[in-house]
Amino acid sequence: MSTLFATAWHTGRLALFDLETTGVDCHRDRIVTAAVILAGGNLATDTTNWTVDPGIPIPDGAAAIHGITTEHARTHGGDPALATADLAQRLLEAVAEGYPVVGHNVTYDLTLLWAECMRHGHYGLAGQLQAIEPVIDTFVLDKMVDTYRKGSRKLVDVTKHYGVTLTAEQAHGAAADALAAGRVAWTIAHRFPEVQVDLPELHALQVRAKREQSESFGRYLVRQGKTDDVSRDWPIQPAPQGWAPDQLPAREEVPA
Repeated sequence: MSTLFATAWHTGRLALFDLETTGVDCHRDRIVTAAVILAGGNLATDTTNWTVDPGIPIPDGAAAIHGITTEHARTHGGDPALATADLAQRLLEAVAEGYPVVGHNVTYDLTLLWAECMRHGHYGLAGQLQAIEPVIDTFVLDKMVDTYRKGSRKLVDVTKHYGVTLTAEQAHGAAADALAAGRVAWTIAHRFPEVQVDLPELHALQVRAKREQSESFGRYLVRQGKTDDVSRDWPIQPAPQGWAPDQLPAREEVPA
């Protein structure tokens, strides 16, 4: 019983994290809103939210999802360089306290935060983010424990599967998504005791699982006559060849 208690990470303090952004390119798009929620561990929940002026136009498709227009961000958003540093420091401080960073498909969020740090000259913070752990990604974790389940793995659908409340109206709000991911992580750990391992071991398990999941998807793409361009890296994806921090995203992409 004492061993289980020692490794029951889901009963401890978690740093729940989510971004809403200008698009889907984790190396070229920008932060619009962000949330870090310290929750659990029999302590009061501590929520920090950011609204950021991304410095580039917010496409209508992205604004329709998270509700922040270019005009609103320019009027009410904070300086992106200051917000990026504050956000990165908040996450790194949580990890230093021993709290795992939890999010859904959080490799996207962490990679975009890393790119923003590089963009705004926060090279020290970017280097620390590259080594951040432990991280718990409910997208990876769900596929680990329920590999062959059919259907969407988007957060709004995963929450339904695990009985976590997240309405379509709430989805794509940074705080609501972060909290939902934390509840999904708790539910997975509660249902599947095999993931109640030490956090360093769980992080390593996800590194291997993400590689296997990406390789499987890459083979699927090849069978469809498409290019296998799926990153095997987790939780930070390396910048693509020829990338520079000031590059703008291609606007043929539409956020999912």
